[in-house]
Amino acid sequence: MRNARAAHPTRRGILAAGGAIGLGAALAACGDDDAKSGSGGDAGAGKSGPWSFKDDRGTTVKLDSVPKNIVAFTGVAAALWDYGVEVKGVFGPTTTKDGKPDVQAGDLDVAKVTVLGNEWGKLNVEKYATLAPEVLVTTTFDTAGTLWSVPEESKDKVAKLAPSVAISVFDRQLTQPLQRMWELAESLGADMKAKKVTDAKAAFEKAAARLRAAAKAKPEIRVLAGSASADLFYVSGTNLSVDLEYFKALGVNFVEPSEEAKKATGGWFESLSWENVDKYPADVIIMDDRASTIQPADITEGTWKQLPAVKAGQVIARSPEPILSYDKCTPLLNNLAEAIENAKKVG
Repeated sequence: MRNARAAHPTRRGILAAGGAIGLGAALAACGDDDAKSGSGGDAGAGKSGPWSFKDDRGTTVKLDSVPKNIVAFTGVAAALWDYGVEVKGVFGPTTTKDGKPDVQAGDLDVAKVTVLGNEWGKLNVEKYATLAPEVLVTTTFDTAGTLWSVPEESKDKVAKLAPSVAISVFDRQLTQPLQRMWELAESLGADMKAKKVTDAKAAFEKAAARLRAAAKAKPEIRVLAGSASADLFYVSGTNLSVDLEYFKALGVNFVEPSEEAKKATGGWFESLSWENVDKYPADVIIMDDRASTIQPADITEGTWKQLPAVKAGQVIARSPEPILSYDKCTPLLNNLAEAIENAKKVG
């Protein structure tokens, strides 16, 4: 959803912008101890023999052995890294302008991977080929199984070089893709019984219980999921995004854009001018943390600064494209729980 830059966004462009949010790019228009520590050790080293994995498109990839030359979307690579699985190359937002890891890279050692495209929708096919890829792994944000961040214009060339695996993050709760990523990592040789891994899953479950309790204790607190661009403010609906669907299932009271307003974006979000940013009263605002969007501290619009939640300091970050490991998703739950626990009714 990042860099879909078209005057009239295609369906994929809309997903790019609002799917994982309410949109980063389309916005602009209108990416042995090592395994246990999660530091990216050679998790598959102990596995031999044939490998297969059935992805969320219903496609089964079969190889003669566990793949070592893995190329993945940056956020997927970060999730696999947390389970001790290294990838050889990545595509998608990986490093910032100062060379530091992008928010979507998590704990991934960006110096250890070949970056094939450092923004959404960019993948250098020639460079990709030199890695002798055995499998490409990414997510999908639609029912068609479109490979996230694989350029439309070169998808056929990419497909000829290696089979692909897609984990769906469309219209389901966060726990489903988390489980699928767990299964993928395990198939690739990750030690899923390592203490770091089991502790992370237990911490996630504890955080989920905390958020459920916070939402139950303060059902009157309204939460709005937003995203900012220079010209527009995007309010995300909860029906398609994995994080928001899960938070809602835990009882969080979300502000919902009207169905009529969401039609133009396939149900993902509503676009508001900055003059109308106060259309939906909210007590807590969770803002898209991706580099393609304007962060709260950098928003200069006076209408934004006058919002009750902003004046009350009740604005936190949201990860519309969560890194699908329990370790990285736990803070998302705890941060929202804390915000609701401490929130005052202001909207």
